[in-house]
Amino acid sequence: MGNRAGAIPGRYAESRRFTPNRQEEIEMNSVLNIGADSSLLVRKSIRVAVSREDAFDIFVRRFGQWWPLTSHHIGATAAETAIIEPRVGGRWFERATDGTECDWGKVKVWEPPGRFILSWSITADWKYSEQLDTEVEVRFIPENEEYTRVELEHRKLEAYGERADMMRGIFDSDNGWNGLLKAYARMITG
Repeated sequence: MGNRAGAIPGRYAESRRFTPNRQEEIEMNSVLNIGADSSLLVRKSIRVAVSREDAFDIFVRRFGQWWPLTSHHIGATAAETAIIEPRVGGRWFERATDGTECDWGKVKVWEPPGRFILSWSITADWKYSEQLDTEVEVRFIPENEEYTRVELEHRKLEAYGERADMMRGIFDSDNGWNGLLKAYARMITG
């Protein structure tokens, strides 16, 4: 998506390349969409050198191992792990070293190994709120037997009101979904 020829009208696209050790190639794409419905979203994609099933499994079942819990947690106590419960209605949460838990959202759609959708219910003040409902959809698209494209879309950011653009910028940064997907890729590449 580096050239504008393939871009969808009304969207801004930017590509970044990051090449980890070995032959895995990761392509990060950012898209900001401000449509007629005033929705804001962030899209990212990454290419990983594993099967679709393994890409899904590593993302979900090893989530607490690749998510940077030192810097990306909302609880008062240091987080020990983060968990996505593998079912519709399942919790998405962190567990601290003292056993306390902080919810992040819920599983809305569960279709392994193709995709899942989570509610992201963390406010602009980095606190959980059941009333806030943004969505994170992650899709796993096989390119061949060896590579999978993982596409992430964080949408419904207009729920942040006047702080929506600020939050879009945070999610679209190297400390947001860019860095998080790179951490996931590092889990795969070892």
